[in-house]
Amino acid sequence: MNQLSNESSFWMPFTDNRYFKANPRLLASAKGMHYYTPDGRAVLDGTSGLWCVNAGHTRPKIVEAIQKQAATLDFAPTFQLGHPLVFEFAQKVAEIFPAGMDRVFFANSGSEAVDSALKIALAYQRAIGQGSRTRLIGRERGYHGVGFGGISVGGLVSNRRTFTLLPGVDHLPHTFDLKNAAFTRGQPEQGAHFADALEGIVALHGAETIAAVIVEPVAGSTGVLVPPKGYLERLREITKRHGILLIFDEVITAFGRLGAPSAAEYFGVTPDIITCAKGITNASVPMGAAICNRKIYEAIVDSAAPGIELFHGYTYSGHPLAAAAGLATLEVYREEGLFARARELSPYWEERAHALRGAPHVIDIRNLGLMAAIELRPRDGASGARAMEAFHRCFDEGVLIRVTGDTIALSPPLIVEKAQIDQIFDKIADVLKRVA
Repeated sequence: MNQLSNESSFWMPFTDNRYFKANPRLLASAKGMHYYTPDGRAVLDGTSGLWCVNAGHTRPKIVEAIQKQAATLDFAPTFQLGHPLVFEFAQKVAEIFPAGMDRVFFANSGSEAVDSALKIALAYQRAIGQGSRTRLIGRERGYHGVGFGGISVGGLVSNRRTFTLLPGVDHLPHTFDLKNAAFTRGQPEQGAHFADALEGIVALHGAETIAAVIVEPVAGSTGVLVPPKGYLERLREITKRHGILLIFDEVITAFGRLGAPSAAEYFGVTPDIITCAKGITNASVPMGAAICNRKIYEAIVDSAAPGIELFHGYTYSGHPLAAAAGLATLEVYREEGLFARARELSPYWEERAHALRGAPHVIDIRNLGLMAAIELRPRDGASGARAMEAFHRCFDEGVLIRVTGDTIALSPPLIVEKAQIDQIFDKIADVLKRVA
């Protein structure tokens, strides 16, 4: 299929629809580390789809679990009813997150998980008699999905400019410091002080007005911004001292991306709520979750009068097919030791990423776990064009990368082999030589 009619009914998300329909790049099937185009050409997946297919594509155990569940119980409501699988899955999820983070509210995406977490934070403050705490604090360059709550606390300008946002939201500065931290391997040594900006926001608005702070431990969609050493620890200390809940948006980092079940475990910093999605079902069935400290659940549920304690939820919260997929996904992670595998591959991944230093147009390289970003110098008057050309060339030559602005972002499935890591970075190096 060389061209699609611009009259095609599908309105594509986050896409230049006119360009795509004139120049379609289609995926027809997938297996393991590869996608396949309609004409059978293999494309090595350097991005886990959209940061989400952590165990590789069409894994038999996951496929079989979904098929079996669809034939057994295709749907069951979780409003005033339930089904055994979702309770089992919630328990399994809780077991791999930090101690005390053992109450799981299911949603259907990262966006829904974030909006759920923000609502839970507000409900908690009200339940403990702190109803004046309604302000939410995000971070510049943060991405928290596309719900009105998520884009309000998010800090990506293009996502925000078209829409009316929630009131009572403020933002911390981002931690990206190209001048002082370019080409850092892992966490930058300096930059913990960026967290101190929260003290300024507290001084401006009053701690008694602030319900929660939400950050990505590693900012993903904006281009893999790795937290400076001590930054998350300081943010945790400040929020705790002022009675502010700390939410980690781990839609990308949970389920092995850093070589651990969560970024909270990797960094040794436990927030009050963790949002996750993507890798929770290996992206095979849409699902997200807000994982809460038990004290939050108990404050909301135990303090309420008899009846519904939290007026929030989704038709598909805890969907049977998603729960079945999630249980099978956790089994694959465990049986194949994929989190440990990612940890073991991280040094090789880092070396190959930083070998691109000195390649044409490269002005920074960042990495942590099996995540990497290659920052390109923008073309004069055409921000993002150089990276997008690299994306198109790489795809046409058999490697899927992701670009955001002038940044190439990489996050392969955790089953990636060293030879495939070589293929990803060799192709990028080759393409950058040919991109003007």
